[in-house]
Amino acid sequence: MTPTPPLPEALPSSLPESLDWNNSLVREWYYSQIPPRPSTKSLVLAVALFLLTLCTCLVAGTQFAVAYTHNEAASLSAFLRGFTLFYKNPTGLLAGLPFAATLLGILLAHELGHFFACRHHHLYASYPFFIPFPNLAGTFGAFIMIRSPMRTNRALFDVGASGPIVGFLFAIPALLYGVLHAKFVPELTNPANAELIYGTPLLLRLLDAVFHPRLSPDALLLPPVGRAAWVALFVTSLNLVPVAQLDGGHILRSLSARAHRVFSLLLPIGLIALGWLHFWEGWYIWGTLLLMMRFLRIPPVYNAAPLDANRRLWAVLALIIFVLCFMPSPISLPPSSP
Repeated sequence: MTPTPPLPEALPSSLPESLDWNNSLVREWYYSQIPPRPSTKSLVLAVALFLLTLCTCLVAGTQFAVAYTHNEAASLSAFLRGFTLFYKNPTGLLAGLPFAATLLGILLAHELGHFFACRHHHLYASYPFFIPFPNLAGTFGAFIMIRSPMRTNRALFDVGASGPIVGFLFAIPALLYGVLHAKFVPELTNPANAELIYGTPLLLRLLDAVFHPRLSPDALLLPPVGRAAWVALFVTSLNLVPVAQLDGGHILRSLSARAHRVFSLLLPIGLIALGWLHFWEGWYIWGTLLLMMRFLRIPPVYNAAPLDANRRLWAVLALIIFVLCFMPSPISLPPSSP
């Protein structure tokens, strides 16, 4: 056997796939390139985005709290009026704190799962960045930026699976609280009494069947904490779609690169078909974005050794979580009266 030649003083930033990651010199160079922590500017930006997201989530939570108190469904007009509380009655936004704290806590747990998995595998990742947005959830979720190449399939799987699994575990207690404190409002079964109709994921249906066996899930009004858990389940299901650079895409790619390529083409088309079948118009946007992501360059995995048995079991768990959280029709508008 010929000895491995010494590394040059400066390796290229885009490393060849043939690099021997079992070589101690390669590992030493790789680890030395990883900063100990993200920059201070990154931390300031992360905190600023978090505070802005807290504001928009407080507005959303206030609307859910008012609706829950008055036994009413969520109202888009009431949500828009909630922004006036910032200058009319800021203390009124405290009613939205249970929703905001629950949702942001679950999303933060999700992103920290990714972050610490990256640290475990010596991958450079940013702090979690939240996305504030004036929608009924108050946010479009959060993300981290990974700037290191994936050395192994194990690292790819751990980074992809850690976030949704941790976030799901944090969402379960909030969802249980929501189910136990849900109000029975028979009027909610009539679409004419609601501006928006929220879908019911399989996990929520199972819990409703256990704790409210004789009641229709459509007639149960979740408190703000339960609604925050609902949003978290919805976000988890979107992340676990096994496509492109999503968490589910990382998991599937670590199992089979070929299956990842096939699903990254077929599933976005399937989601667009759900929109065409009038399940939810948002599938048009999500499916199109995922279809476009398929054509982006995906960094290679330098050591594509198969996953061990334990990680394959965790992959099955991730699939079960996806099934429990996915909703073909997450939000719909009631049919207009003739």
